[in-house]
Amino acid sequence: MAATPVPPSAPTSVAEPPPDGLAMPRDFGAGYGEGLASGVSLGGGGVFFVAWQVAYLHELSLRGVDIAGAQRVVGTSAGSLVASVLEAGNIGRMAKEIAVLSKVPKLLGALAPAADLHPSQERARDVFFLAQDCEPDTIRAIGHAALAARAPGPSVMPRNVGIILASRRWPAAALHITCVDAYTGERCVVTQAAGVPVTRAVAASSAVPGLFTPQPILDRRCMDGGVSGSGTHLDLLVGARRAVVLSLSDGAGFDTGAMTVTPSSFLDEVAALEDGGTKVFHRIPETMDLLTLMDPAAVPEAIAMGRRQAAADADELRTFLA
Repeated sequence: MAATPVPPSAPTSVAEPPPDGLAMPRDFGAGYGEGLASGVSLGGGGVFFVAWQVAYLHELSLRGVDIAGAQRVVGTSAGSLVASVLEAGNIGRMAKEIAVLSKVPKLLGALAPAADLHPSQERARDVFFLAQDCEPDTIRAIGHAALAARAPGPSVMPRNVGIILASRRWPAAALHITCVDAYTGERCVVTQAAGVPVTRAVAASSAVPGLFTPQPILDRRCMDGGVSGSGTHLDLLVGARRAVVLSLSDGAGFDTGAMTVTPSSFLDEVAALEDGGTKVFHRIPETMDLLTLMDPAAVPEAIAMGRRQAAADADELRTFLA
């Protein structure tokens, strides 16, 4: 008589994933930037902020002010794409491409599918957009909704990013790309040392819940770096001698939080960075509308605004960097 199979015993606890060096808790006391002479942080904000940052940085370069080559360049979401282009020395090329694409919204819209979403996508998007805090349970709930959403396959976003970057290789060891583990809610920082193609890292950092599928980063599935309570992750620069920070907003005019960020989050981060001994130059767009961040129609004004502000800031920033 054959022996009766014995079912495997149920696990008594959930296994911890092996350490991979990616998880870095947000901590302004950790001194992540100690010893650095310079740092840059480029924040998130959809296609609107991609266009604004590229126009701003390109106009600065035309006026002899170049922030590329800092010892640490932190890119989050939209900023991860711009930071990668900046470190590759291709801001001028991207400025020309965005100017052309802005005249053909359908092409630009391929990077920002904000319409015709499935219900599961809308649910994940709304859970993120309406999140007023960055508590661990809140971040995990957003991540689980993102994992469950019927979004485009994980190969779509890296392919689109690759078209823009024209390379899968990391442009510089200084580049630090932030993302969030969609299952655990941990803040992750991807660098050249991780062995992940830069296209995949940028796609993960830019994977807005509901709009894009969380990306495989080693054995993790990671989503937008802004799903963390911060769009700039300034703790990664604490201790640097000086830092240039481009952020979508400073929180002025907002009474409640959204997308895990509170109205005071950014200025609190800047204050903590300065308390750590870092001199900070920060700039935000003159105006912005949260409802049009993913709208290609907002790009032409973003370009004009970025150029205008860079022209006004060039002399001040040149002195700051000297």
